[in-house]
Amino acid sequence: MELGLVHQLFRAARSPEGDDLYEVLTCSPRPGSVPTHADFSLTVSCGTDILGQADTVVIPAAQEDYRPLPGGGPSAQMREVFARVRPGTRIASVCTGAFALAAGGLLDGRRATTHWNHADAFRALYPAIDLVPDVLYIDEGDVLTSAGEAAGIDMCLHMIRRDHGTVVANAVARTTVVPPHRDGGQAQFIRLPVPEPSPGGVGAAREWALGNLHRPLPLDELAARATMSVRTFTRRFRAEVGTTPGQWLIRQRTERARELLEDSDVSIDEVAERSGFGTATSLRQHFRETLGTTPSAYRRTFRGARGPSAAPPSRLSEHMATGG
Repeated sequence: MELGLVHQLFRAARSPEGDDLYEVLTCSPRPGSVPTHADFSLTVSCGTDILGQADTVVIPAAQEDYRPLPGGGPSAQMREVFARVRPGTRIASVCTGAFALAAGGLLDGRRATTHWNHADAFRALYPAIDLVPDVLYIDEGDVLTSAGEAAGIDMCLHMIRRDHGTVVANAVARTTVVPPHRDGGQAQFIRLPVPEPSPGGVGAAREWALGNLHRPLPLDELAARATMSVRTFTRRFRAEVGTTPGQWLIRQRTERARELLEDSDVSIDEVAERSGFGTATSLRQHFRETLGTTPSAYRRTFRGARGPSAAPPSRLSEHMATGG
């Protein structure tokens, strides 16, 4: 899954003209038949020499232990692999692929995450790395790490959004039938059971809210849409979505504002009104808290980067460790 989701998501990214935005290639230190811990192997034709051409390198999960050298330095194999990557190339890991980044010395002095079930092993091997075990993914600029397999989907959508904007990322999410956005800081839900499917859930209220983001959405009205008390609705919402109704609404309104800033010429005041923030001041406050920028700067970034001459597709390589 960790290998396939990278191909599926990045290859689904298209420009408005329908052109591919990424070229995705898979490589291995030892090309040929690569074993997995399922009942099949994979045939990988490329070696790691192609890493020097990549704009982004993604390390999927593996069951191997990427142990450091006795003196604490990077492992020989990982050091050799990452030496082929051009300086400034974006590097990301899915799930236990973070062990490979750590073994290659790429997480030194950085925050990182991995699957919660491997957090203790990670800390034991790499005590100097600032491990954050209860988030979906962490973006450190040119190095990103994600938690378990599904969190890898969130991280890849985040990278696509960062590269090409919300509209493209949301189109990829619709094509692959996954939620368009979960914040990296959202919890991994370590101890929460999967809620039983129920016609009495909060899905209908959320769907209604998405169609009415432009208007005030008090908690009691949302609860009434789900035919629940406020207390029950809040509890069920957190169990099903993993966050509070208020935090969820801010994220959805921020996403709506991003879409309007990227794909329309309406004023900042109108963006604030249509997305439900009410005023430009409120929009700017939430934008700065969430994205670290202003609505005007965000619009310049994405509208200014687009023009009639589209950039060539980014080349994205997956280095696949021989453990699968």
